[in-house]
Amino acid sequence: MGDTEPLAITALKGVGPQLGAKLGRLGINTVVDLLFHLPLRYQDRTTLAPIGSLRPGSEALIHGRIEISGARFGRRRSLVTVISDDTGRLTMRQFHFSGAQQRGLRRGGCIQCYGEARAGPSGLEMVHPEYRLLDSLDHSITEATLTPVYPGTEGISQPKWRDLAGQALARCGQDIPELVSEFPETVSVHLSLGEALALLHHPPPGSDLVALRAGTHPAQHRLAFEELLAHHLALRGRRTQRDALSATPIPPSARLWPTLRGQLGFDLTGAQQRAIGEILADIAKAHPALRLVQGDVGSGKTIVAAAAVVAAVEAGQQAVVMAPTELLAEQHLAVFRSWLSRLSLEPVWLSGRLSKRERRQVCTSLANGQARVAIGTHALFQDDVSYDQLGLVVVDEQHRFGVAQRLALRDKGRIDDHAPHQLIMSATPIPRSLTMVMYADMDISVIDEMPPGRQPVETVALSNSRRLEVQDRIREACARGHRAYWVCPLVEDSEVLAVQAATSRAETLRAELPGLVIALLHGRTPSAEKEATMNDFRCGRTDVLVATTVIEVGVDVPEASVMVIENAERLGLSQLHQLRGRVGRGDRQSTCVLMYQPPLGVLARERLAALRQTTDGFAIAQKDLELRGPGELLGTRQSGVPQFRVADLARDRALLPAVQTTATRLLRDNPGQVPGLIARWLGHGLDFSDA
Repeated sequence: MGDTEPLAITALKGVGPQLGAKLGRLGINTVVDLLFHLPLRYQDRTTLAPIGSLRPGSEALIHGRIEISGARFGRRRSLVTVISDDTGRLTMRQFHFSGAQQRGLRRGGCIQCYGEARAGPSGLEMVHPEYRLLDSLDHSITEATLTPVYPGTEGISQPKWRDLAGQALARCGQDIPELVSEFPETVSVHLSLGEALALLHHPPPGSDLVALRAGTHPAQHRLAFEELLAHHLALRGRRTQRDALSATPIPPSARLWPTLRGQLGFDLTGAQQRAIGEILADIAKAHPALRLVQGDVGSGKTIVAAAAVVAAVEAGQQAVVMAPTELLAEQHLAVFRSWLSRLSLEPVWLSGRLSKRERRQVCTSLANGQARVAIGTHALFQDDVSYDQLGLVVVDEQHRFGVAQRLALRDKGRIDDHAPHQLIMSATPIPRSLTMVMYADMDISVIDEMPPGRQPVETVALSNSRRLEVQDRIREACARGHRAYWVCPLVEDSEVLAVQAATSRAETLRAELPGLVIALLHGRTPSAEKEATMNDFRCGRTDVLVATTVIEVGVDVPEASVMVIENAERLGLSQLHQLRGRVGRGDRQSTCVLMYQPPLGVLARERLAALRQTTDGFAIAQKDLELRGPGELLGTRQSGVPQFRVADLARDRALLPAVQTTATRLLRDNPGQVPGLIARWLGHGLDFSDA
């Protein structure tokens, strides 16, 4: 193909305007695009398996004779067909079937099935397998290659995907240009790009199915490197674009920050001082800063942000601090109000629950420049909000916002090629392997020191059957003037069920701990009630706060020394670590109790063991990445996780140093190859990074 115009997807047989539009919505506009729409997994239909060799959970192609077939009427009506060969028998069960299907499955007929064997009431079953009727067992059909299974979207059937991929390989599979001419020694490359794609769409018999399923086959390894390289180059391109913009320099504060620092009543750690120095050096430049500040729970990121905020104010600029939830935003408001009042500054508050009149007043003060600091939720970037001189945007827990929300707030201060500085904070430590790929367009500061006097949190795991012991521990702690959290996490991804679980637990604890004041907090609690509930807990009028994971971030009560997390096996390591960080924030010895419902699965056991072994957030984040992947660690696609087709950041992290060096060499020696490489893997945009 070389420099010729890429072949449109409609050039393939059977792709008309309607199917072409469906494929276009998936980013598949050319025949080459289709070749990079890779299978998720593979089925082995190259050989027939004896029925007697099947084990529950295995997928196989079998054939045999029909012993009996007929409708059964239990809890659900089903068509049950018993199939046998010389080695054993198996039941095919169908819950959805037609009269024609029922008539075709006659006793004595020959049949071939592909599906997953499961344990059933009378032996092994296949539920709704793919099947075909045969004239005789000699006419069974096996496939010449492993059968690919493509991401099932847009109502396109698997046979259609396979047909289209076959056509695409035939039309241009050998003509795809190599855009990476030199691979580092650490990347084992034995296949051309065309050969790797052909193998992944049509793996020949004898291919290492275990390696293909694990994503470690040489063909996948070769493509994963190129994909990671494309993402990294795209981010570096974003950085270049941002460096071309202008920003108003914000010099270090000569008056406000020294005054505030002298009145804090505590010393900054070395890590905090280092981060402040890095931030102030960034925002003093004439192009927009974009810095990520990572720090473990309780490491003191907020005062670091405050140093930048007061510098912006002293320079005549406005600063905004945005948080993903009202609870966290309110926490920031209270802290900033306390600090800024010492400088005769009053931050304004903007959230969705302000009255129209209050909102109008705040918007007016931001537009005319009277308000210098604004704190709030996503309400800060809505259409009716404008700023006089927005110079600094601080976003807390950035991965909880959609990318469009972050960009909208930044664009509030963008005029032509002029943009505000951005400071992004995260209490979810991100492993270095992720930052290298996902945040190559950002500068990164790490606060890796905890304030002095913090006691390590003791972490124990107990079965749900020992709940009464846990309640005794809470009773003893409260008798000493301590306070406790009891968290009921999201169950089955339903906020309604989570609220029910928390409500039920609060009622139980009130009955079984009659001497204690028990309060309830969840995502559906009205804002005013939420604020009053938290204030009562902070002030000691409440002993135990029962909550959903709404308290994961933003709640700072030094007197809380016990954290109980029910069904801890359902949560990821990083979220458990965040919740644990709500205690141990003072000088009291604190405990986190992870309650679980036995029996524990292997992954759940590993997660709970890792949490007991360390309180280092970065070590925990690395383990979480290995166990669950980047999507679970950082949130959903909307929250900014790159969606890789082949690469896996946990599995392929050993490739990342080579990705960086290759990117540098490519930009230096063959910059003309870079746009094609990015377009091949990412299309026309990066939806997970700020520009």
